Amino acid sequence: MLEDIIGIDLGTTNSAVGVVESGFPILLANADGERITPSAVSYAADGSVVVGKSALRRRGAGVQVITSIKRYMGRRYAEVSEDKYCVPLSGGADGGVLAAGKTPIEVSAEILKELKSIAETQLERNVCKAVITVPAYFNDAQRNATKQAGELAGLEVVRIVSEPTAAALAYGLDKLEEYAKVAVYDLGGGTFDISVLEMREGVFQVLATDGDTQLGGDDIDEALAHWVWAQIGEQSTLSDGERQRLIDAARDVKEQLSNTESTALRIPFFRENLNLDIEVSRQQFEKVVASVIGKTESHCRRVLNDAGIKSPSEELDAVVLVGGSTRIPSVRALVEKVFEKVPDVSQHPDEAVALGAVIQAGVLSGALREMVLLDVTPLSLGIETFGGLMNVLIPRNTTIPCKAGEMFTNAVANQQSMRVRVLQGEREMARDNWELGKVDVLFESAPKGQARVGIQFSIDENGILEVLTRDTVTNTDTLLEIDSAAVDVDDEAVEKMVSESVDYAFDDMSERIFTEAKMKAEELLPAVQAGMEQVGEVMEPTDVELIRTAELDVRSALETGEANILKAAVQRLDKATEHMAAVLVEKAMEAALMKKLGE
Repeated sequence: MLEDIIGIDLGTTNSAVGVVESGFPILLANADGERITPSAVSYAADGSVVVGKSALRRRGAGVQVITSIKRYMGRRYAEVSEDKYCVPLSGGADGGVLAAGKTPIEVSAEILKELKSIAETQLERNVCKAVITVPAYFNDAQRNATKQAGELAGLEVVRIVSEPTAAALAYGLDKLEEYAKVAVYDLGGGTFDISVLEMREGVFQVLATDGDTQLGGDDIDEALAHWVWAQIGEQSTLSDGERQRLIDAARDVKEQLSNTESTALRIPFFRENLNLDIEVSRQQFEKVVASVIGKTESHCRRVLNDAGIKSPSEELDAVVLVGGSTRIPSVRALVEKVFEKVPDVSQHPDEAVALGAVIQAGVLSGALREMVLLDVTPLSLGIETFGGLMNVLIPRNTTIPCKAGEMFTNAVANQQSMRVRVLQGEREMARDNWELGKVDVLFESAPKGQARVGIQFSIDENGILEVLTRDTVTNTDTLLEIDSAAVDVDDEAVEKMVSESVDYAFDDMSERIFTEAKMKAEELLPAVQAGMEQVGEVMEPTDVELIRTAELDVRSALETGEANILKAAVQRLDKATEHMAAVLVEKAMEAALMKKLGE
């Protein structure tokens, strides 16, 4: 009998679990008979924990109810300390986030325990392995945190799958013999992803991905709630409880306006002598949330560019919508405008990702036919090299799992160690990228360029990075594990970095060219001086003058700071010294011959 592997969509607002039974991927219903379970957890004073719809019912009853915890997975308290959240946020001893005293991993584990229990109840047998989905733009720390939550829930997480990839699996299950290139636009409760995938005979390859793990339906609800409160004209600040009631009502209005042109937001007895009753039209709603929805457009255009798609109407077979927020008509209108194609709404927006996770779980368990799933890494990975440059080992949008390595030498004579700084980002200079971790590699003292250190990056199928360094003389290995607190950046910064890599591409490349030319000049100038002292007297005066002029040009170009001027000057000096180099070689050969004859 095949071992069960369940598929789980651990969502910001809702979650779902399923399994392949009798060759068919199915989602499993909870105790309420529903396939969707709210990602809500409540902690009572007596220590009892309730998950799902029952937890949401406890709001306002003096019980802390945590929702949208996914937004804080793998993040630092310093990033989110100003956030207004459903429960108090604080900093943990490790600098991470605590929500009502619980880590996001602990809260997520409670949701996963509930999903595990649903599966075991429905299947009437124990399950201990799972495939869990995450946003494509989750970084290494966020993926690790998700995996830890699964382990804390008693599950072996056999694969982490990106949500758009899972949605593409659900979309393409009945198209395995066909070729198709599709975009998956996934706007959920708390995260946004856009990916372009190619499907060919059971191989699903991600061509490009982009997104924002801090953008989703929660932001739409917040914007509408803020607008409603502004219409009331009240100047007083909302309490946490009032704010949550207003957001919940705004969410209901948002959902109703997907199917009707106008509805009312009503909260009786909102405050003493204050009942809320405001009519909201779809036109007003779309105007209020336009800036939130509009943020997805730049991600879409960037992913089309990264995938090399110039005419989406001709080059894409479909634009698949998933995520509850894609029910909003203005979202669908934006997608149609950007992709020049009517979006495909054949997938259930709340269930497609979970269904894809189930399909991948079925493949891994052997319950479904073999399909190959090729995901990509969303940001470039590399190390800092001499001169403060970013040396990319794994470029952005490289298919994973993957490995890449390179050999490095000591830049300074007699140094005995090399600091390897692992970087993530898209800029040319190391200082403009993010440090994931660092390790010092020790080796025996050696002349410049003689010590050799091998560095290998390995990204597994879950998108988690390991860095191996090796002293090739002693074959001593050091393994650097990127832990869950390594990446101290928020998602606005991720988006900013990618856009800045384009905005500052010319300046960055100019600085890189100047830095590389400067290092070459600093190596060449002393060598020229030493060579002239040895053979300058036997060279033709015109050759000496050519070298001296080129040398002065290099020194002058170093002062200007102009990259192309310095690069050209270094090239002229390099060419001018070709004859001198030949004379030095002849002199060395003569010396060696005389020494041999003297013996």
